[in-house]
Amino acid sequence: MQKSLFITSTGFDVGKTVVTLAIAAYYQTYCSEQSSVAVYKPISSDLTDPKQYQTTLNLPQSLEELSTVSVEGEGEPSIMAACMNSSLNLATIWKHYQALSASHDLVLMEAFGGLGTPLTPETTVADLAWDWRLPTFLVVPVQPGAIGQAIAHVALARQSRVHLKGLILTCPTAVSQDDIKTFKDLLQSLTQVPTLGCVPYLADLGDRTKLAHAASNLDIERILPFL
Repeated sequence: MQKSLFITSTGFDVGKTVVTLAIAAYYQTYCSEQSSVAVYKPISSDLTDPKQYQTTLNLPQSLEELSTVSVEGEGEPSIMAACMNSSLNLATIWKHYQALSASHDLVLMEAFGGLGTPLTPETTVADLAWDWRLPTFLVVPVQPGAIGQAIAHVALARQSRVHLKGLILTCPTAVSQDDIKTFKDLLQSLTQVPTLGCVPYLADLGDRTKLAHAASNLDIERILPFL
């Protein structure tokens, strides 16, 4: 049975790539002898993240297999595509996703922005998560203002019928364990969504061993129940 995870967040630059790298590194470390993992960021603001995936994880995927659409800058994909006199073709993205699904045991898909980010004039990231029936994880940074953003995203996920399996915390900067625990307890109380651990601050995203170790801070059995 094909297995996929959809990793979205409360906004831009809050740790989706770090979480995706950590889970992929963990999977490669403990499951690579029996199965294969693919990473897919269908929309990227440039090729920095796809190249990071390719080099850090030593993936056999080409850059075209890692990302289908490249837009300039960070913002709303539909608006940026319009500025480039084009539009996002979700059918093409679906086709590329299906091809990866057919050739790999696990596909980790990183969203562009948050659940409310518009992809077309009629479609948001939340709509895509529901339409494609993707088990979804919401990345929340441990920083001021993030809890309110997380509450709003959880509300949107429920409204859009997204299969939101849990929240994953990240640390854009070094944070004490006490602060992480206080943040986690409050977030879980207010959202009533399980918080599945925290990926600590990592200065070097090129060390696959450290990334796999970082994923051990997560409730990996709930994130990858099929292991």
